[in-house]
Parts: sequence; C-alpha cells; structure tokens
Amino acid sequence: MELQHIELKKLKTTKLNVRKIGAKEIDDLVPSIQSLGIIQPLLVRKNCEGFEVVAGQRRFYALSKIAETGAVEPVPCIIMQEGDDAKAIEASLAENIARLPMDEIDQYKAFSALAKQGTSIEDIALQFGITDRQVKQRLALGNLYAPILSAYRKAEINAGTLRALTLATTKQQKLWWDLFKSEDQHAPQGHSLKSWLFGGANIPLENALFDVANYKGASVSDLFEDASYFDDATNFWTLQNQAIAAAKETYLANGWQEVIILDIGEYWSDWEYAKATKKDGGRIYVQIATNGEVTFHEGYLTRQETKRQKKVEAGEVVADIQKAEITKAMQNYLALHRHSAVRTDLLSHQGIALRLAVAQMIAGSSLWSVQADPQMANTDAIAQSLATNKAESVFQAERERVQNLLGLSGEEGETIVPRKTDWGKSPDLYAIVAKLMELDDASVTMILTFVVAETLPSGSALVEVLGEKLGVDMAKHWQPDQTFFDLLRDKETLNTIVKQVAGKSTADAHVASTAKVQKQIIQDGLSGKRKNGKKDWQPGYMSFPMIAYTKKGGIEAMDSRKALKKLFK
Repeated sequence: MELQHIELKKLKTTKLNVRKIGAKEIDDLVPSIQSLGIIQPLLVRKNCEGFEVVAGQRRFYALSKIAETGAVEPVPCIIMQEGDDAKAIEASLAENIARLPMDEIDQYKAFSALAKQGTSIEDIALQFGITDRQVKQRLALGNLYAPILSAYRKAEINAGTLRALTLATTKQQKLWWDLFKSEDQHAPQGHSLKSWLFGGANIPLENALFDVANYKGASVSDLFEDASYFDDATNFWTLQNQAIAAAKETYLANGWQEVIILDIGEYWSDWEYAKATKKDGGRIYVQIATNGEVTFHEGYLTRQETKRQKKVEAGEVVADIQKAEITKAMQNYLALHRHSAVRTDLLSHQGIALRLAVAQMIAGSSLWSVQADPQMANTDAIAQSLATNKAESVFQAERERVQNLLGLSGEEGETIVPRKTDWGKSPDLYAIVAKLMELDDASVTMILTFVVAETLPSGSALVEVLGEKLGVDMAKHWQPDQTFFDLLRDKETLNTIVKQVAGKSTADAHVASTAKVQKQIIQDGLSGKRKNGKKDWQPGYMSFPMIAYTKKGGIEAMDSRKALKKLFK
C-alpha cells in the first residue's frame, strides 16, 4: 500500500464499507477536522471513476460537508491494491473496531495539558468535536486522589462511583479510599456514595474553624475509627458561620478586594478560574462542604475575567461582565413599588409636576413624545413669505429668551422642542429638570406657554378655535404679499375682493377681466395708487372665524371649525 494526497472530487463511497448506521452523523467530526485537519488517512482503492473509500466513510462525508462552504485540501489516503473484495471488507471492519475512543483518564490528561497551556474550554471542545460540558466533566477528574484514578483504570471502581467522587473534597476522597481498601468496612458507591458525601449528618470536629471549647453540645466518637463528630448540626453551623464571617473581615482588612462565600455544597470548578494576585484584583473564594469542611481558595478570578483583562490591556473596548448585585426581576419589583409611591406623593406637589411636564415636553422621555410643529411649506415661496411674518420675528425672540433661561444654545430658527426630523438631538432631560427647579413658577409657566405654542399643530382645528377665542388680529402680524396673490386664483373670489378694495363700480367694470388684471387692481388699491382704495383691507381668509368668498366649500380650516362648533360655544 502507498500513501497519496487525492482530490476530494476523485473519491467515492463503496458498498463494501461495514459502517451502515451513523455514517452520515458527522456533526462531531466537522469542527474537529476544521480545527486539526485529517489526522488518520482514509483507506481507499482504485475503481473506474477514481478511488472508493474502504475505511473512513464518516471522514469523507465530513470533508464533503466542509467543501460546501470552502475549498478542501487534497485528502491523505492509503491506497490498497486492486482486487479482493474480502480484504477490503476485512480492512473496513478492522478500522472501525480498532478505532475505539480514549478512556476518560486519557481524555482528562489530554484536556488538562491543553488547559495548562491556556486553551479555553470552548476551544478544547471545538478541537475534539465534543461539547463544553463533556470537557468540564473530564477536567473534573483532575481533582481526584491519584490512587482512586489508578483503581478506576484497573476496573476496580465503576464510572458512576468515579464521577460521584469528583464532587468530594480531598479529605472525603482519602477517607473513602481508606474505607474502600479496608477489609472489614464498606465504602459506599453509586447512589449511596452521594448520600454519604452530601448527607451532612456527620460533621467531624476537625472541620471546625472555631474553638471547639465554645461548642455547647457534645461530641460523638466512633469506636472503630479515630474521629469524633458534632452531635448538633444547627449549633455547629451557627459557630462555623461566625468563624467564616470573621475570616472574611480579616481578608478584607488585609487588602483583598472581595471575598466570595459559595453556597454550602457548591462545587468548586477549578478549571473555571485562574490565579490572580491581590494587586491584579484576585478574590478569595470560600468553599463550604456539607460536612462543614471549609476551603479558602486565595487569589482567583474567573477565566472570563482574565481574558477580559488581557483585552483591556491590549487596548480593546470590552463590555463589563460584572454580575449585578440583584436580578432583573428584583430590579423590576423595586422599580414598580418605588414608582407607585413617588407618583402618589407627586399628586400633592403641583409645582414640581409642572416642571416635570415642561422638561419631558422639551426633552422627551420613554412615555412622552412631543415635537415642534414642522411648519412644512409646500413651496419655497411660501417658506420665504412666512419668514417675513412679523409674528415669526416675535416668536423667535421669545425662543431665544427661553433658551437663555434653560441654558440652551441653538441656531436661529432651531426649536426648543425638537422637530421629528431632529429626534436624537433632544437636550438632556435631567439637565432641563435641574434648571427648571431653579426657576420661579412665573418663569416656568412662561416656558410652558412657549412650549405649548411651539407644539401647536398648524392646519389644525385647534388653531381655528384658539384664534377665535384669543381674538387674534392678523393685521398686526401679516399683510398681503406677492405670494398670497400668486396663490389666489378663483375668479369669483377675485372679483369679490376687487369690490371690497376698489368699490362696486370697479369690480363690475372688470367682472370679465383676467385674474392678472384683477390682482393688479387689488394691489394698487392696497398701495394707494388707486383713489378710494382700502389700504387696511384684510381678506376673510385671515379673519377668525374664517370667512369664505363663495359657496364652493372645500376649505379644511372652516370644515374643522364647524365640526367643533358645538364644543366651543
């Protein structure tokens, strides 16, 4: 036989391969091959189309899967001689039977060696094509007492017992081993072993951190072994917890930043932590076994934290992974109850409520969505006409006054309350609240009035109702301009306006004249070029309520005002 590297497209499967079930179950193989490549060559032989795979069918399917998304290097293959089908079947059978997986101890040693080199749990799992949990299970074997591992490899201990022993402390493992080797005592195994480990009824005196003389109960001695036990677990744990608390205070006083006390019986997963000095923020982890034994793991951080530190040192921006003091559910609980109490008391403080309302109208919040009127002009001419409106100049001056009161700065025409197109540029809500708290009620009321005016929607029925209610005189703010006349096109309306400005006889004389001629007559009358012209004329369109010149209808302002007439008498 010879070894060659053959292109994947020249390889085919063969019916002679003995693996019929699971040949295409390759989810575990794909990540392994992507990481390490083909470690064991495929066994192939020539056929009329190229080569057929005698042994290594799963590796072939895994490579085919990888090839769907990228190029695959030529595959290492051992080429059999052509001919005997029996030999091919024999080779396939031998390859599948001989390729047994490493036992748990071999896997532990391999994984442990990689972990010591800094390889993460996730990367080890990826390299071997297994799950993170399986890697952790193998690494847990590293906590076992060496004689126990040896006994397992000799098949003297079953797998269930071995795995249960990974949950035991070193002292418990040695005690169990003594029982196991004893000729006249029985070592618990399987389910009984877990009960023995976690029952917590037998608490040896030697596990006490406190002075046993302070224990008020009695101790029980076993006649068959050199050990004594506390007879009252409750009394023991009271004193033991006090001693643990005192030890924590001592560590903190000595400069350790944090001492984490694990729950009683919580397993210490050594592979999930990395050594760290006091200077580097290392913590003390206090492991408490159910039998009262306490282990102080000094100077550790989680491996996730050490990775984060390295990234920070390299200048990368990384998110904080610090675990919150309380859960999100607790934060929700506290938020709801605090909110309920505060808003109830707020009912008695109208002045503060006024300020909050103004601030939220200006800056917005999760429940307030207010925007300044966009003043959308259909044409540039309309926009330019609005800019010359006397009312706009007065409004801008008041806007600048409000900006100064609130400590805001803005360009001319920029609104206090952001327009929809400016969302994302809102001022800081809390800064606005703080500023309003400093102002007197009169100033806050003035700001509120401005904000309400700035957010009054143009073209709405509210404008019509308020204009009438306030007795707005448009002549103080606006005079007919060229844009107005350019937009005025109805002949019947023009003739009526000519009559109002220049008199009935002039209107009758030009009843058939063009719109251009009639507009000029009106403008001449307003400017004084025509005798008897009405210089102070204002169109009915600018009165409150609005007055139409025909019965044609279709004026939205009048229709909306009519709909609200019953509400505003």
